Amino acid sequence: MIFLLFYLLNPITDFLEKQENQPNIVFIMADDLGFGHLGSYGQKKIKTPNLDILASQGLRFTQFYSGSTVCGPARSTLMTGYHTGHTSVRGNTGGIPLLDEDVTIAEILKSKGYKTGMFGKWGLGDFGTSGTPDKQGFDEYFGYLHQVHAHFYYSEYLWDNGEKMFLDGNQDGNRNQYTHDLITDKALQFISESSKKPFFLYVGYTIPHTELLVPEDSLNEYLGDWDEPNPYVGHHYASQPYPRSAFAGMVSRMDRDVGRIMDLLDELNLSNETIIFFTSDNGGQGFDGPDLEFFDGNGGLRGGKQDMYEGGIRVPLIVRWPGVIKEGSKSDHIWAFWDILPTVGDIVGASWSNEIDGLSMYPALLGAAAPKHEYLYWEYGGEGHLKQAVRMDDWKYVKHRDGTSELYNLKNDFSESDDLSKFYPEIIIIMENILTSARTPRRKYDRKDMTFDYK
Repeated sequence: MIFLLFYLLNPITDFLEKQENQPNIVFIMADDLGFGHLGSYGQKKIKTPNLDILASQGLRFTQFYSGSTVCGPARSTLMTGYHTGHTSVRGNTGGIPLLDEDVTIAEILKSKGYKTGMFGKWGLGDFGTSGTPDKQGFDEYFGYLHQVHAHFYYSEYLWDNGEKMFLDGNQDGNRNQYTHDLITDKALQFISESSKKPFFLYVGYTIPHTELLVPEDSLNEYLGDWDEPNPYVGHHYASQPYPRSAFAGMVSRMDRDVGRIMDLLDELNLSNETIIFFTSDNGGQGFDGPDLEFFDGNGGLRGGKQDMYEGGIRVPLIVRWPGVIKEGSKSDHIWAFWDILPTVGDIVGASWSNEIDGLSMYPALLGAAAPKHEYLYWEYGGEGHLKQAVRMDDWKYVKHRDGTSELYNLKNDFSESDDLSKFYPEIIIIMENILTSARTPRRKYDRKDMTFDYK
């Protein structure tokens, strides 16, 4: 009722009701890109001119959060509108599928006549499960289904609408077709073929995930600019002879291809009819080669991927909608992945379940007063050994698997360096109650969901 009154009383309501055309929606998500890896967020070493232009033409959020500190659960919160205390996929094996009863953002948009396409990394159900994109609202999909398959940039095959598309020259360790480029080409093709009706394009880029490999033209942009540490060799990733140059080259290549998407929208006279979102699935990775400290990839935030500190969950978000969103604007409004579904639903006039955790932040895109969450909640891990975190206004509470906890005031302590837990026992009690009440037990996963054997 309070939320309805907000809309009835807010003067922006008239504007919302006068939008006759349904805008195209392009949602681009990088993989393991940190809060500080873009020039518009303070990056000094890596060149990201197209994303910086996107920020200058739209709105940059400074307190936007991923749904998780790792890939799979983050994507689940984005698709379903539920945070990790309630969403279907809370593990990170890549094989855990969304359920038939899950209602995704793609299904919401299809109900309003949108053509829907997913290109890149999915991670919410392997082939033959209930979680594949075609069973979750997407008309077309191309890329990786299993997230561990997406670790490899020169894979032997990708999935093309339910069929394996084998890539010439990528067999027996050869590197011929860089999958990131193929994903971009397919996304551009989808735009060209969908320009006559409203479309939703979800691009799940794999860059700049751990396997630091990039074609020579992008590597050469940075080769020789700085000393290189020893190459990372381990786990199942390919050798990385120039890890810093490769990482920077990967980010710039992704930036180049975001620019190609922007250029195509201009060529087709679709830019003014299209909302572009750009974000990352979690914070930057500080292990296995990406050299988070060297690039200041999380922009002074503590920790990184797999941590519940800000560096693991706070991510960039740029939104452009010409003529609607104010150019060159910035917002410190606090929101998260699970708010994207109702926000997009609100934009297009769709309905969604009132049981989800997300709120429509459409007014925040327009620079108006927007709803505020009582709290944001994250968890990761199995029952009995969870990592958890809560943000409530400026307070941030982190609870570790061993039961220890920390309390920070983010307004005064951006880098989470001053633990205040012993000074505010009354806040700790509130936070502990949230840790219990904000979640339901996660479902048990079949062992087959935990396996992978990709090249």
